[in-house]
Amino acid sequence: MFENKKEKSNRTNPFFENYNTPHETVPFSLIEISDYEEAFMEGIRRDDEEIEKIINDESEPTFENTIIRTDNEKGEHYYDLLNRVSNVFSCMLSAETNDELDALAQKMSPILTKHANDVKLNKKLFERIKYVYEHHRELSPEEQMLLNNCYDGFVSSGALLDEDGKEKLRKLTEEASMLSLQFSQNLLKENKAYTLDITDEKQLDGLPETAINAAAQTAKEQGKTGWVFTLDAPSYSPFMTYSTQRELRKKMYMEKNTLGIHENNENNLEICKRLINLRREIAQLLGYDTFADYVMRHRMAESTANVYKLLDELIEAYKPTALKEIEEINMLAKEKEGDNFNVEPWDFSFYSHKLQIEKYNLDSEMLRPYFELSKVISGVFGLATRLYGITFKENKDIPVYHQDVKAYEVFDKDGTYLAVLYADFFPRKGKQGGAWMTEFQGQWIDKKGVNVRPHVSLVMNLTKPTEHKPALLTLGEVETFLHEFGHALHGMFANTRFESLSGTNVWWDFVELPSQFMENFAVEKDFLRTFAFHYETKEPIPDELIERIHKSRNFLAAYGCLRQVSFGLLDMAYYTQKDVFDKDIIQFEKKAWEKAIISKQLPNTCMTTQFSHIMSGGYAAGYYSYKWAEVLDADAFSMFQKNGIFDKDTAQRFRDCILSKGGTEHPMILYTKFRGQKPTIDALLTRNGINRQTKES
Repeated sequence: MFENKKEKSNRTNPFFENYNTPHETVPFSLIEISDYEEAFMEGIRRDDEEIEKIINDESEPTFENTIIRTDNEKGEHYYDLLNRVSNVFSCMLSAETNDELDALAQKMSPILTKHANDVKLNKKLFERIKYVYEHHRELSPEEQMLLNNCYDGFVSSGALLDEDGKEKLRKLTEEASMLSLQFSQNLLKENKAYTLDITDEKQLDGLPETAINAAAQTAKEQGKTGWVFTLDAPSYSPFMTYSTQRELRKKMYMEKNTLGIHENNENNLEICKRLINLRREIAQLLGYDTFADYVMRHRMAESTANVYKLLDELIEAYKPTALKEIEEINMLAKEKEGDNFNVEPWDFSFYSHKLQIEKYNLDSEMLRPYFELSKVISGVFGLATRLYGITFKENKDIPVYHQDVKAYEVFDKDGTYLAVLYADFFPRKGKQGGAWMTEFQGQWIDKKGVNVRPHVSLVMNLTKPTEHKPALLTLGEVETFLHEFGHALHGMFANTRFESLSGTNVWWDFVELPSQFMENFAVEKDFLRTFAFHYETKEPIPDELIERIHKSRNFLAAYGCLRQVSFGLLDMAYYTQKDVFDKDIIQFEKKAWEKAIISKQLPNTCMTTQFSHIMSGGYAAGYYSYKWAEVLDADAFSMFQKNGIFDKDTAQRFRDCILSKGGTEHPMILYTKFRGQKPTIDALLTRNGINRQTKES
């Protein structure tokens, strides 16, 4: 993938010149690993050069000559090259890494962190920024937001510290950056290292054909006989749901839930502990009691008290129903296995599935034939067309970084070019688990008034096609697609002057609104009717099957809510620490989320050591954002339900007030402009069928 057909002596680093590709997209096939380091170092040099021009400018500091530079193509004081190579490199580390890239990441991490610190701790540069902050001309709201963010970014990065404080901060941030990277690399290696190899066909009992065929293909790809199951979601989830082999389910569960705590080089326990302490030390050095307090200065929640208020309110509302859900599963298991049978964690998916079949005659395998990936793509893209008028066209001339990746040109309703969208659907060796949206290029308006459009990437780990069948998804995977596509719309509709305020560059507890909002469409009959056709018979999904989907929509909804709340509690417990954290991670975890846990906990399992969101993914002291945004998305979708789920006027208002505005205004201002009022929890409770007054007996 990184080969170059030119002679090495005659080639130019592709990051240093125009890409000469459709829409100046990244020319992946021309990039060699060595190009990254060279581009990083040159980017740092150019950055330093640009900053020297700013601080040596003898004229009075102004918004134009300090915050933005008129001779800077992008209109922000960071030069493009460093951002350009960083975007590509970080995307590859998540979606298509290898040992050489991982090693380079380890090498570059302290260098890049040092450079970031050099910028933010540059005394002369901050003096100019501070002067502009205190003496600026009248600014537009977007300019004011950029200035506020710039000033606050320097202050929160230590610009007001004395020299000893600055030096200490440098060491703390450099170490935190390295450990965060190490956490991710350890998790990926350990996750990919385990396989469950089956050669006895009897051990496949209960598994659906899709899971068996996928396992056979994985075995073939790995040069093995029989069937191979992995810890990647498309393999792990069906196995835990359908396999009748309880001991094998236990084995898979224990492997999945002990990632990062084995006695090997990938153990993350001490890394987690150190990261928690490093972030606490950074926050306290900057004048905050805890890291959570430091984070909340730029959150809709505003304070840890408000976060706990939301989490406690959800526990109170959902726990009674969740306990009933668990009891139903336990009763069913005892009916089938005997009164002495106890449901263990590796039994939960298996028996909850049986309960779902009993109550609703529905499971994910019944729906798979109607969710063939190419049709789902058409349905999701068609939804965006119906709501916003945008269209998608695959362009095979746009370079991609792996053969599985598809690249699309996106056009606005007036036919003008809007964005490039990459879609990377399937798991593979060098790819992190989960799903995410990222960008190879953000959106901004340059000094000539040209609106530079974004290059957005959707990365998922969906069910792969096999030799005999196309990729057939579960309803959950369709929801994942819609979720990430919501993030993509946020990026593609970006229409701001400054890249640092465009698209998904918003507060963390607002960023999940566009994504979770899109999930609401997954069970809407009128949406399903546009794409859900049986991959063999071409028959549309039957009305009675859609009705079963609706009836089962809130199956285990309360349990699912408490599970998310438990993760939020765990996150907050770590990052509200005021003193040195020296506790046993595994034991601390069990206690931290206890009031939201309603099923059995095992003493020798651990979530923390694989909790990428809060250790390496930017959600530290912010995992509650998913539930915060769920309140917003339910409230927002209630407007569409009122006006019609495909109502173009409501969709246009959502685009104009939220999707295109990025971080140019306070998120609550943006939301109330769309909704006409602040959100409440009521729409979420209604959607989940929860009675607020329900109390435990």
